[in-house]
Amino acid sequence: MKIGILGAGTWGTALGRMLCRSGHAVTLWSALPEEVRMLQKTREHPRLPGVILPEELAVTGQLQEACAQQELVVFAVPSVFIRATARQARAWLGTEPLLVSVAKGIEAGSFLTMTEIIAEELGADPRRLTALSGPTHAEEVSRDLPSAIVCAGQDMATAMQVQAVFSNAVLRAYTNPDVRGVELCGALKNIIALAAGISDGIGFGDNAKAAIITRGMAEIARLGRAMGCEEHTFYGLAGIGDLIVTATSRHSRNNRAGYLIGCGKSAEDAVREVGMVVEGLNALPAAMGLSARYGIELPIIFAVNEIVQHDGDRRELVHRLMTRQYKRETPVEPLGIEVKL
Repeated sequence: MKIGILGAGTWGTALGRMLCRSGHAVTLWSALPEEVRMLQKTREHPRLPGVILPEELAVTGQLQEACAQQELVVFAVPSVFIRATARQARAWLGTEPLLVSVAKGIEAGSFLTMTEIIAEELGADPRRLTALSGPTHAEEVSRDLPSAIVCAGQDMATAMQVQAVFSNAVLRAYTNPDVRGVELCGALKNIIALAAGISDGIGFGDNAKAAIITRGMAEIARLGRAMGCEEHTFYGLAGIGDLIVTATSRHSRNNRAGYLIGCGKSAEDAVREVGMVVEGLNALPAAMGLSARYGIELPIIFAVNEIVQHDGDRRELVHRLMTRQYKRETPVEPLGIEVKL
């Protein structure tokens, strides 16, 4: 299959390598001329040291080359650039290619997910779109370490086509019809990962991190249910799976940025030190807006926003979280799965 990948960050590059090694004809596009020259010359991404790109993988700075006459196009740019990239790509994207988003975010103001933005900008049938999400750090996928991912699409036939393209011996893909739920998890889990990093930076332990992960997912699921998402999504790969890896891994830029913020650095300084896009920070305005729209309380996310936007006292905010009104831990509703002993 002829595949274009828009965005040559670590994830776009890792996917380009993997798909090329699976026998597909892949063209990888970057908007940064220096990045294009570097990848063409060295065949190695600086943040994926030791991972050599196949010679068959084409790298270009011309958007038309990555869009025209492709059978599948992957949007792998950061969430804040999805709309502009889709708008530019529209001139060369016909009505035929499958469209896949691997970006994780929700647009502030409109509250649209990444696939919704792409569909809007391209005037595309949403059934042509699939969102890929799950616990898949580029650093591991690029080294052929076993991983699993979710292909979420409104049309199961399309989702299954994408599943077949992305499945191989090192990446196992599952399908899920709950596109909004999968994309909501992909955006908000980055904020909870920031919270886990902040906890580490303050000097708290594993108990605190485990509480943040589980109660953070409870917040995401609570909002998701209000938005009409499916319960099972939040306890699958795109939900708790992706949250676990993002909140605990040394590869996680959100966790790393949170750690630096917990140590007392500003969000701006933390981003500079991480040196890459920190999607959890980009997702905060939309999370706060969705909370207001649906009337859903998100205490951990509120605390992260207070720290990032207003330089709130880290320990005081933790104290407020710990001394909130007593609550009952709402049990997960049964999923209708029969367990045979």
